[in-house]
Amino acid sequence: MVMIEEKVLQVPGQTSPVLKGYHHLEFYVGNAKQAAHFYRTAFGLKLVAYSGLETGARNRVSYVLEENDIRIVLTSSLHPDDEIARHVRRHGDGVKDIAFIVDHVEEAFNEAVNRGARSVMEPMLIEDDEGQIVKASIGVFGDTVHSFIERKDYDGEFMPGFRPVENVPPPTFSTELSDIDHLAISIPEGQLDEWVEFYENTLGFHQSHHEDVTTEYSAMNSKVVQNESGHIKLPLVEPASGKRKSQIEEYLEYYDGPGVQHVAFLSDDIVETVKAWRAAGNEFLRVPRSYYEMLEDRVGRIDDDVEELQAEHILVDRDEWGYLMQIFTRPVQSRPTVFMEAIQRRGARGFGSGNIKALFAAVELDQAKRGNL
Repeated sequence: MVMIEEKVLQVPGQTSPVLKGYHHLEFYVGNAKQAAHFYRTAFGLKLVAYSGLETGARNRVSYVLEENDIRIVLTSSLHPDDEIARHVRRHGDGVKDIAFIVDHVEEAFNEAVNRGARSVMEPMLIEDDEGQIVKASIGVFGDTVHSFIERKDYDGEFMPGFRPVENVPPPTFSTELSDIDHLAISIPEGQLDEWVEFYENTLGFHQSHHEDVTTEYSAMNSKVVQNESGHIKLPLVEPASGKRKSQIEEYLEYYDGPGVQHVAFLSDDIVETVKAWRAAGNEFLRVPRSYYEMLEDRVGRIDDDVEELQAEHILVDRDEWGYLMQIFTRPVQSRPTVFMEAIQRRGARGFGSGNIKALFAAVELDQAKRGNL
C-alpha cells in the first residue's frame, strides 16, 4: 500500500504566478472503471495510473489516461452521498477540476486569493516513496475548480497515491493527438463579462477573441481568455435571446449550471484522428454538402485535401495568421452536455468563428430530434 502524507503549507507574501499549462483535467463520473475503458477504446488514450482502495484511498477510485501532453483523470465515489457522488447526481459526468502546472503553488494560490478567488484547498504537500508534489485549489464557475500543481520533486507516474497500471492492452489505434488546445465553458446569460474580468483580475489572463453569433433560431455571445503564453485558452460562452433554445441553454439545463461544454484536443493529423475516432464508434455532427461547395470562396485555397475533409465532415476556418480544421463529436454521455473536439492548426490562432453558425445549425437539428427547442 502506498503511504501518503499531506501537510498544509504556510502561504508567503504576494507574488506574480505563472501558469505554465494544463496539468490534467479531472472528470467526476458515475463509473470510473467503465469510463476509463470508454476513453481508452473510443479516443485512443493510454491508461497509465490508478488510485483506489488498494493504494490507500478510502472514498474514491481514479484512473489516469494520457496521450503526449494530454492527461485525463476519471474519478468516482465509493460512497453514496459524498461530494463526488452529489456532483455526479447533479451534473452527470463532467469536468470537476481544470488543473494547471506551476513552478510555485504557494505564490500562484496566494496571488489568486488576494485578488478575490475563493479558496477551496490551501497549499498542501502530498508525498509518498516516489517524492512529493504541492497542490492547492480555487473555486471558479459553478462547481468547477482550478488546481495548481507543483511536481518538480516527483518521479512517480502521476502523483502520490497513484500506482502505475500494468498489463493494460495498448491502444488499438494512433490518435495523432498532442495536447489540450482549449476548453469551452458554458455560463448563464449575463455572466460573460463577470467571468472575463475574473480571469483577467485573478489569474492575469487577457481577452484574445470576441464573437457574437446569431442563427435563424438561436444565438450566443463568446469571449476567449488566455494566459500570457497562450497555452491555456478558455472560450467563455453565454446564451443570447433567440427564437429557440440554444445549445448553450440546453447544456446549462441538463448540466444544471455552468461548466466545461467541450474539450478540444490538438491533432497533428485531423483526418487520421477522425477516421480512428469514427472507426472506434464515435458519432460526429454532420455538415451539409453546400458547406464544402462554398469553402474556397470563404477561406481561400488550403494545402489539405478538401475531398478528404468533406468525407469526414471536418470544418475549416481562416484568420489573419492561417487556417484551422476542426470537428465536434456528439455528447459522450447520456445527458446532452459534454462533447469533444479535434482541432488541427495551420497557423490559425482563432477558434473557428466562421464555423460556429454551421455548428449551431447542425446542433439545432440534433436538438430537434431530442425535443429541446
